[in-house]
Amino acid sequence: MQRDRDRSGAPHVEHDGSDADLEPIEVPLAALSPDALRGLVEEFVTRDGTDYGTRERTLDEKVRDVMRQLERGEVRIVFDPASRTANLLPARR
Repeated sequence: MQRDRDRSGAPHVEHDGSDADLEPIEVPLAALSPDALRGLVEEFVTRDGTDYGTRERTLDEKVRDVMRQLERGEVRIVFDPASRTANLLPARR
């Protein structure tokens, strides 16, 4: 990024087109295709450190549970422009 000073002496920073200063964006379920949504949920439930209790559950069971939580509004999809990644987060209360 190029830095200069404006007339007041304050630093002036030209935006380089990156998304680092943008806020995360909530993504509606309908904005994703069924395949993209399933891929996002599968990636989420298979992350290292994900624990679902004493009984081992299948991938389909885990995906169904998260999809229900998304449909009920308990979980939301958030896209972070800075990292260009999407994540599933608890819904705001």
